[in-house]
Order: sequence, then C-alpha cells, then structure tokens
Amino acid sequence: MHTNAHLIERFYSAFQKRDGDGMAACYAPDVKFGDEVFPDLAGDRARGMWKMLCARAQDLKIEFRDVQATDTDGSAHWDATYTFATTGRKVLNRIDATFKFENGLIKEHRNRFDFYAWARQALGPMGLLLGWTPMIKAKVRKTAAAGLDKFMASRGQ
Repeated sequence: MHTNAHLIERFYSAFQKRDGDGMAACYAPDVKFGDEVFPDLAGDRARGMWKMLCARAQDLKIEFRDVQATDTDGSAHWDATYTFATTGRKVLNRIDATFKFENGLIKEHRNRFDFYAWARQALGPMGLLLGWTPMIKAKVRKTAAAGLDKFMASRGQ
C-alpha cells in the first residue's frame, strides 16, 4: 500500500476515534478543503472544522473504504452516520473524497456528496421541499460558518 494511502487511513481512523488533533496532523499547514457545506476553507479553519465536528459529535459513526493513492493524488469513499443536532434527525451521508499530497501531508481535500439527499434527512420536511434550492444551501453554509467561527473563537483561534 502506498504511503499516502496510509495517510488517508490514518486521517479517517482518527475521525473514527473523534480525534480532531490527529486528523489535523495529517494536513499541510496551508491545506485547502472544500465540500457542500464548507466550500472554501484553508489552513487553521480547515483543521478547526474537523476539530469542531469531532468535539460536537455525540453518536458519530465513520466507515471508510476504497482508499487509493499515488505520490500526488488519492481518493476514498466514506460514510458518516450521526444525529443532526439542530433537528435531532438521523443522517447517513455518503461522501467521495479526493486528495492532493505534498511532503507527506494532505495539501488539498475535497469532499463531494448529494446535498439534497443530506438536506432531506437532516432537515426533514423542509429539506424535502426546499433542500435542492440555493437558498437552503446558503442558509446551511452561513449557519455552519458561524458555528466554526464561534468554535475557533472559543479556542482562541
């Protein structure tokens, strides 16, 4: 198995243990991260997002598979099962991740998932009716960014 595949496995194994510091240690100092909710994070904010998710997780279960990597690129599939705290609704989010590596660390990380499928589960009837709209995606992004700001401020970052 390639060294970078081991790095991906280390990243998700830390996530399974809710070890945000362990996840952050897999990232390059100037890492870039993006997904449907946090489209453009870099550096400390990217690391902080994982630390926040780990710290807030109550019943999070992470499973990962299909880890592949070369000297420069990698990918994996992972599933997150958890209760969305805002609504108390159960969510199974199926995510495809891509990575770029530099100097033995993750330099870029992109997660892709079906936002509408997520919204239907997490937001219930409102997600079913409006989860596909840019308005709902923008509201979820704004709320998530505010939560990350608050989390980082509470840690003096």
